[in-house]
Amino acid sequence: MENYKDIERSLIKKYRKKIWSKFTRGVKEYQLIKEGDKIAVCISGGKDSMLLAKCMQELQRHGQLRFDLEFLVMDPGYNPYNRQVIIDNAAYLNIPIKIFETQIFDIVASVDESPCYLCARMRRGYLYKHASELGCNKIALGHHFDDVIETILMSMLYGGEVKTMMPKLHSTNFEGMELIRPMYLVKEADILAWKRHHELQFIQCACRFTENCALGDNGGGSKRQEMKTLIKKFRQINSNIEMNIFRSIHNINLNTVIGYHKGDMHYNFLDDYDR
Repeated sequence: MENYKDIERSLIKKYRKKIWSKFTRGVKEYQLIKEGDKIAVCISGGKDSMLLAKCMQELQRHGQLRFDLEFLVMDPGYNPYNRQVIIDNAAYLNIPIKIFETQIFDIVASVDESPCYLCARMRRGYLYKHASELGCNKIALGHHFDDVIETILMSMLYGGEVKTMMPKLHSTNFEGMELIRPMYLVKEADILAWKRHHELQFIQCACRFTENCALGDNGGGSKRQEMKTLIKKFRQINSNIEMNIFRSIHNINLNTVIGYHKGDMHYNFLDDYDR
């Protein structure tokens, strides 16, 4: 019982500057939580979503706004070991999870092209649906600062466009539902420091098709891991590189952009160049 209390205290004290202050700043700056919200905190079993759950509990206890929480674990077809790791960690951290079953892994197993994309879409849909049935109006995901930076670079280098991972989104398929990312300003290095300080072991990757990355801190050979390696090299040259990338998405100079689009509207600088 004392273990989880020590972990909770560390967020307010030892990790106040690195985690708690950035978490609360992100919530306020992007207006992620409103009075009367009922939020489903979505837990995958990894370090990010588990820390998110603890931060949301602390904010509910000590914040100025009143809101309700549900802690959802969607089982897409985990192996028994990974599922038990999630259950044990939730109990250890005093997170009252609710698990619901799906057959996403079985469905995705028959898909040859872009199985990861399909899996992610299906996961999101199931989470929205289940959260909605519980009376929630928002789902909270554990994406952090590094995820945002990596998404920007991936979109530029592999997608040929400039876009980012938004701090919040309205659902297009579930009316009245919203997705929020309260860990938006928290850096992964600080999450890892918190995890190691408390000697916690979380699932790194629970995908049935990549069982070799069950536990640990290292990613696989994905494009996102490629971006992590690239950013690490950048950091050796300029320690401010990540923050500069992050700020660039908040400070786009439309006078120096060749083109942009929003919805069905497309703009090219030639449209009004001679005016």
